[in-house]
Amino acid sequence: QVQLVESGGGLVQAGGSLRLSCAASGRTFSNYAMGWLRQAPGKEREFVAAISWSGGNTHYADSVKGRFTISVDTAKNTVYLQMNSLKPEDTAVYYCALRFGAIVVVTTLYDYWGQGTQVTVSS
Repeated sequence: QVQLVESGGGLVQAGGSLRLSCAASGRTFSNYAMGWLRQAPGKEREFVAAISWSGGNTHYADSVKGRFTISVDTAKNTVYLQMNSLKPEDTAVYYCALRFGAIVVVTTLYDYWGQGTQVTVSS
C-alpha cells in the first residue's frame, strides 16, 4: 500500500510563490512516476506536472511551463512543486499522485492519490 501526504498549500497574492511537498511511503519505490494534478471548483481534474522517480524526465502542462518546477528527493521519498508567478487561475486543490510506469498526462491513469492541499491565489 502506498501513502501520499501533501503539504505546503495556502493563500498567496498573484505573482507570489508557494512550494508544495508530497511525501511517499508504504513500499519500495522504483520505476514509477509522480505527478501533481489539480482541480478547481466546477472543473475537471487536470494534469499539472510529473516526474520520473529518477528525476531524469519531467513533463508540464502548457499553462504552467516556465512558472512551475517539479523535483524529487529520492533520499526523502518526497516530490516538490515549486510554483512561481502564481495567477488567480492557479487556484485549485492540488493533488499528488503516483503511478507505476512512465509519466502520463491522463489523470485517471494514476494509481495512488494524496488527500489534496488547497492553493488560493488572490488578485
